[in-house]
Amino acid sequence: MQAQLNAVLDAFPYLLFGAINTGLIVIAAMFIGLFIGVLAAVGLVYGPRWLKWALTAYLWFFRGVPILALLFLFYFGLFPHLNIQIPALAAVAAVLGLTTGAYQANIFRGAIMSLPQGQFRAASALGMSEAAAIRSIILPQALRISIPAWSNEYSIILKDSALAFVIGAPEIMARAQFVASRTYQHLPLYLAAGLLYFFLTWAGVTALRKLEHKVRIPGYTEEEKS
Repeated sequence: MQAQLNAVLDAFPYLLFGAINTGLIVIAAMFIGLFIGVLAAVGLVYGPRWLKWALTAYLWFFRGVPILALLFLFYFGLFPHLNIQIPALAAVAAVLGLTTGAYQANIFRGAIMSLPQGQFRAASALGMSEAAAIRSIILPQALRISIPAWSNEYSIILKDSALAFVIGAPEIMARAQFVASRTYQHLPLYLAAGLLYFFLTWAGVTALRKLEHKVRIPGYTEEEKS
């Protein structure tokens, strides 16, 4: 027991830096996904038919191909083919960002379509352009009511980030596996890695729940309607 405890304590600073890298991957991926998801959602709801078809193909591809296959496809295939030199951490963030962007697009599309259609017509009647109405009226509401689903997407991307160790990204799992292979204390080190993932999940979801309550729109939740 003492040897296991010492192994965890000795490796903790090393694992903690891995947790910081994991956090950076997830934050970057979530904001890449937010940017892609918002634009894709607007295109799916308001865009021309050809754009909807292209975006639908993007959604099906990134929702249908496993994360591990996408990491290999981009890091060992597409990026070298295009002569793009990119660190493993950035590659993981890009792949996860493209993947969560496909899921976030559906989240935001559902939020947009749940809003009363009369708001868009009223904005047009007041002389606002379609782009201005989407930017100033539709999206602020849609983003707020999407936060609960967005927090769920955060936890999914955080867990998916554990696959980053297969391409050598120095995140939690890669560092835990590195230390465990040299100390042979697999159980305590992987348990410590799991606890770090749990803490990051709890911290992120808690922060997003606080943000949800702060920006909640009165009358848009079932609790306030009842």
